[in-house]
Amino acid sequence: MKTIKNLLAEYNCDALLLTDGYNIHYNSGYAGHEGYMLVTKDKTRILTDSRYTEQAGIEAPDCEIVDIGLDGYAKTVKRLLEESTLKTEDKKLVIGFENKHISYEAYKKLADTIGDQAELIELGDSVNKLRMVKCAEEIEKLARAEAIGDEAFSHICTVLKPGMTEREVALALEVKMRQLGATGLSFDTIAASGEHSSLPHAVPTDKQLARGEFLTMDFGCVYEGYCSDMTRTVFTGSKDEISDEQKKVYDTVLLAQTESLKHIRPGVSCKEVDKVARDIIAKAGYDGFFGHGLGHGVGLYIHEEPRLSQKCDEILQVGHVVTCEPGIYLPGKFGVRIEDMVVVTEDGYRNLASSPKELLYIS
Repeated sequence: MKTIKNLLAEYNCDALLLTDGYNIHYNSGYAGHEGYMLVTKDKTRILTDSRYTEQAGIEAPDCEIVDIGLDGYAKTVKRLLEESTLKTEDKKLVIGFENKHISYEAYKKLADTIGDQAELIELGDSVNKLRMVKCAEEIEKLARAEAIGDEAFSHICTVLKPGMTEREVALALEVKMRQLGATGLSFDTIAASGEHSSLPHAVPTDKQLARGEFLTMDFGCVYEGYCSDMTRTVFTGSKDEISDEQKKVYDTVLLAQTESLKHIRPGVSCKEVDKVARDIIAKAGYDGFFGHGLGHGVGLYIHEEPRLSQKCDEILQVGHVVTCEPGIYLPGKFGVRIEDMVVVTEDGYRNLASSPKELLYIS
């Protein structure tokens, strides 16, 4: 498996500067999300301030911890480069940096401060991609996080009733996940009913659940640093109250999800899996009503590489953990999304979610 040190040779760099907290966590153990990580061939340093130096020392025992003090990050990087054995008189150092994970202000300050001694080159997604293939320990944590989501969904189905607000639904899910051992949320919980369910990233409101409409719940938690992600759509009413259009949309999304899951296996491109779901939805007459990608990687962060989308040529590998979440969204009417989180195995995939996907009627 490629490590952060491999990128030094790949990019012909003297050093790498990491600024994304998740990448720093993954490559060092330090989870403070406040600091820089300076990697050279023979040494790895965590740069942070006094609020986090003790934590960094505990969580990243193999790294040298540097307190930036009053100098700030840019001046500290300059000092460390000057003190290092990397510096030579006849050429500038080459420093790879995370151009997708640094503010323009921080980049400008860094470039202005070290520009006389080092050239900055962009690393793109190369550091992010080190996190794509999950080891057994990571998969175990992801599975537990998803299992907490399953239990929270089972719980919410016992308390849902017309008159409950979207905010109350979201809160009930969040409280239950915390009670089950979650240390946080993967993202802001979505609970969207009726017309709101046509918004893929709806924010819960004081709208009350009414009979005869869909309720989409997209939720996830963090367990020992790793995220989960799950979406289920239920119907608030009886089978006699659902319209033909509502039933058709739900059945189409479910078919798109189950069929695309069958294509998840090593050697298949991400865009190929996305196309399976997209074609089914288009054939049913809903072309243009599924705007987002089919799924995304999940790990320390909720949206990681690879992406199941029309734009991603990445080939699935054993150990990739991705979501599969097709949806149909009819503006002003309703929407449906169904999502599982799966791990790619040698012979296909393992679904980390176990909650039922046949349409549930909540009366």
